[in-house]
Amino acid sequence: MTPSEAGRDVFRTRPARARWRTFGVLSAIAVGGGLGSIARYLVGSAVPAGTSGFPWGTLVANVTGCFALGALMVFVLQVWPPRRYVRPFLGVGFLGGYTTFSTVTVEITRLPAPTAAAYATASLAAGLTAVWCGMAIARLAARVPARRSAREEAR
Repeated sequence: MTPSEAGRDVFRTRPARARWRTFGVLSAIAVGGGLGSIARYLVGSAVPAGTSGFPWGTLVANVTGCFALGALMVFVLQVWPPRRYVRPFLGVGFLGGYTTFSTVTVEITRLPAPTAAAYATASLAAGLTAVWCGMAIARLAARVPARRSAREEAR
């Protein structure tokens, strides 16, 4: 606890202005999440599981969502000027509704053991690779150099 927080009344309500600011961010997340969920449904409908039962639609949605999230974070944090609602709307809302790792968990429990293990491994590996590729391509497109570690900069 900082010294300025020591005498603060924690049960006092926040000013109306702060409540409206929070409401705006939550509204952006909700609208983005609804739109992202619709987009995921459309991807799932376009890429059905087929006769094998392998959930291709969920895998495609998660991998493309990871790619988009990697690219978005480069633009939000390194390229675009700060905006209050961009990250909550697109990152938390839209891409949070579009990607669905909770569905992956349910689908893993319904698949035979070897297929479930392959699906879990593929989801994790492809998701991480997609984030890295999204970041790399966004940096190339925006001509932003890759960040260096503190150790590399000290040399």
